[in-house]
Amino acid sequence: MDDRTVEAVGKLTEALETVEIARGHLYAFHQLTGSADFKVEDAVELLEAAGHPELAQRIARELLGRNVLPGRWTFQVVEDYENTYYNVFRDIERETRRLTDGLPHVHEADLKRRRRSVGEPGHEVVAKEGLIDR
Repeated sequence: MDDRTVEAVGKLTEALETVEIARGHLYAFHQLTGSADFKVEDAVELLEAAGHPELAQRIARELLGRNVLPGRWTFQVVEDYENTYYNVFRDIERETRRLTDGLPHVHEADLKRRRRSVGEPGHEVVAKEGLIDR
């Protein structure tokens, strides 16, 4: 494998890792928004019990279960992101990895090989390796 190919595949894999983080934030957005909606429901019930039925009804009507984007709840935003962008990105990255025999993180493995201190504890090649390098 030539160095430029390994670097290019590594950059695309790194980009996918960034997309994975963004996807995680999108799931956090989904979970947090859903949690907030259930808290709004609790607030509505408490306002009704406290004698504020008009305000409780307004909040329930205008906010409870409201779309976060036109026509979309958060689960639909997540689904659209995955179907429109994430799945395509992941598939292209996997296909591009064929240039490195399907192996992920070839660039990082080379960095590890060059940067580690042979024979030093904590610098083993693999997890099951003993303290003696071969």
